[in-house]
Amino acid sequence: MTSRTFVRTSVALVAVGLTMTACGSRSEGGSGATGGGESGDKTAVIGVIAPLSGDLSAMGIGIQHSVELAVKQANDSKAIPGWTLKVEAKDDEAKTETAKNAATALAGDNNVIGVVGTLNSSTAQNVQPVLATAKIPMVSPANTNPSLTRGADFANAPKRAYPNYFRTCTTDDVQGPFAAQYLLEKGIKQVATVHDKKTYGQGLVEAFTKEFTAKGGQVVAAETINPDDANYQNVLSALSAKKPQAVYYGGEYPQGGPLSQQMKAGGLNVPLVGGDGLYNPKYVQLAGATATGDMTTSVGAPLDSLAKGKEFLDGYKAEKYDQEPGAYGAYAYDAANAIIEALKTSLKDANSVQDARQATIDAIGKDDFEGVTGKVSFDEYGDSKTRVLTVYTVEGGDWKATKTGELK
Repeated sequence: MTSRTFVRTSVALVAVGLTMTACGSRSEGGSGATGGGESGDKTAVIGVIAPLSGDLSAMGIGIQHSVELAVKQANDSKAIPGWTLKVEAKDDEAKTETAKNAATALAGDNNVIGVVGTLNSSTAQNVQPVLATAKIPMVSPANTNPSLTRGADFANAPKRAYPNYFRTCTTDDVQGPFAAQYLLEKGIKQVATVHDKKTYGQGLVEAFTKEFTAKGGQVVAAETINPDDANYQNVLSALSAKKPQAVYYGGEYPQGGPLSQQMKAGGLNVPLVGGDGLYNPKYVQLAGATATGDMTTSVGAPLDSLAKGKEFLDGYKAEKYDQEPGAYGAYAYDAANAIIEALKTSLKDANSVQDARQATIDAIGKDDFEGVTGKVSFDEYGDSKTRVLTVYTVEGGDWKATKTGELK
């Protein structure tokens, strides 16, 4: 991610923005990104469910604005003749029940044709069945737990539970092993693991551990923390006694940053390594000066290394949004465009949004286009066929790309 500033008043202004339908300045975080619609057009709504307030709001608002950009561009180009697209953003606060309520509200709107979200795998578990019942397609830019597409026994007997669910990002069972292989290549063979007990963090550590130990590495300690805790000294004392060469953390930057800082302050001077939940400049701020050498994996290649990535960043910058897109903005943009591409087919002869919902699900499954993050297409489970990842290392107070590739 790139640096961003969160303005506290933007939460209230997001609520105001939900009533807006005209395209204008995005500095208020509004959801009225429609662009050039015609007065006689029918309306279809693309919903967004993400944390727009709280610790993870920087990620959530970046997702929202990226969807707004895709919708604005679609309207400006009249991508869906006879239809104007609008965005309705719902704040799930990164909480499961709040996310379910957001999904229920969107499912009750007859104009909603698709949803981009959620950020968290745990919230997705509550949103999936609600949107599936209403036959509303859901495309996540950020959910990485494999069970969301392939069921609880995804490793042995994969089975798709929700045919309306897709994602543009790669999964933990790709990301965890990618990190494991990278550490082993660097000669790091003894690692301690910590996770925050949430779906994302636990799944990431499990995937990492399986690959790391299978390839000859040793997990010398396995601990957990509570996300609401601020002091991790008891856990860190247990880790220090085992003298790991690195600590692999499954969780997000609000806890990962302080964990790294307390590790180093307590004398455990080894890298903290994690997944895309750490890839945020706020991690570096929270971890402090001793964060140098910490590592993370994140989905895709660095945007500034891709031609379409540069186009996306230029377009985003031109809208003067109040948050930068972050790690998931490009994936949210591609997720929105996966829906928009499908609408070119499903809304062509449709009389109403509800009549087109199943056709939209079917069309998303057949998507095949060049997106910002690479080829956008889905396998039989709804997972992205693209499996590119990048390792980033903290250098000079910022994340620097170290290695980009696909899981071997």
